[in-house]
Amino acid sequence: MKKALIGTSFAAFLLAGGIIPASAWDRGRTEIFAILPELPGGPVPSEGLTVGPDGTVYAPSFGINSHGAVPGPPHLFSFKPNGPLLYDVALVNSGSPQPSTLLLGLVFQQSSQTLLICDLSNGIVWQANPKTGKATVFMNTGQGSNSGLNALTFDKAGNVYVSDSFLGVIWKTGPNGGFPSIFVDSQTLSPQAATGVILAPPFGANGVEFNNEFTEMYVANTAYHSIVEIPVTLNQDGSVSLAGEAQVLTTGINAPDGIAVDGHDNLWVVANQEDEIDVINPEVVTSQGTLAEVIAKRGDFQGISEDGTVRGLLFPASPAFSPDGKYIYTSNLTLFLPFAGVPETAIDSPWTLKVKHYTIAKIRAAIPPLTEQEEK
Repeated sequence: MKKALIGTSFAAFLLAGGIIPASAWDRGRTEIFAILPELPGGPVPSEGLTVGPDGTVYAPSFGINSHGAVPGPPHLFSFKPNGPLLYDVALVNSGSPQPSTLLLGLVFQQSSQTLLICDLSNGIVWQANPKTGKATVFMNTGQGSNSGLNALTFDKAGNVYVSDSFLGVIWKTGPNGGFPSIFVDSQTLSPQAATGVILAPPFGANGVEFNNEFTEMYVANTAYHSIVEIPVTLNQDGSVSLAGEAQVLTTGINAPDGIAVDGHDNLWVVANQEDEIDVINPEVVTSQGTLAEVIAKRGDFQGISEDGTVRGLLFPASPAFSPDGKYIYTSNLTLFLPFAGVPETAIDSPWTLKVKHYTIAKIRAAIPPLTEQEEK
């Protein structure tokens, strides 16, 4: 009887013209920070992105555009903090092998003033000079294309941790590189379901970052739409050790890709199939215990301009903060999934086929409160 009364009262309220306030995310204004240069083989997007301590923004080319594969060699782009192109250099190794066109995440290594870049096809992390493009092998898993190296981060001692999207592990090597060891091997990082079915898109361990205290490692599992939390211990020498088992922190993000952690330990996670950045507080106290909670959503897809330029976010992949923390940048991979061997398409896949110019996006790194809106 009570349910019937509630339903009747609600219907009467609507018939009387009642308005129910609704809360909405303030997604902010997404700017075009830069348009990527066109290579001899055609325009290209970028998957990886990082920001140096001086504010320089770095992004490697990714060799798939709206028509399919783009021939090499891959290029490395550097942009001034206000957007103009600083360097555009081909990435070349003086020996063998050569860098593939499928370059993903990268980080700036301050000790060497070089970039460390993941090569998806070779199972190699390249160490590259951003001014000349000269590249040498920094780390080689020895697994070739079975190893889908994706993203990187450092501990306080300068050790390098690399996510492997195909094998579902986190590799570790020292500040000077060399043959890596497996730091984390967990089913929570795998792209493969227990039944043996590969999930789509077939990327497991993706974005990887530590919290500010180096007591937690966070890894995105794109295939499972989840963020995995791995307890670690910060040692006196600045390295970290495992302190517990990997476990799912939260799920429900539509294809989480790269992760950036702000000064308050909030996770800024790009959702590449939702075209947004989800800001997550990993430790909100609730009546059901401490849970992860989304506290802001920034950015959105804003269409394609008449000349084929991406506006807003379209398959965002790698986020990074400006040195002062006021802005967050993200690459727009703008990938048509079947071109990468994924048979299923996403709802925004048709838009990726219309793109002629690829962009890096810039959004103010603010966490505004939910605003109350009225439906009219």
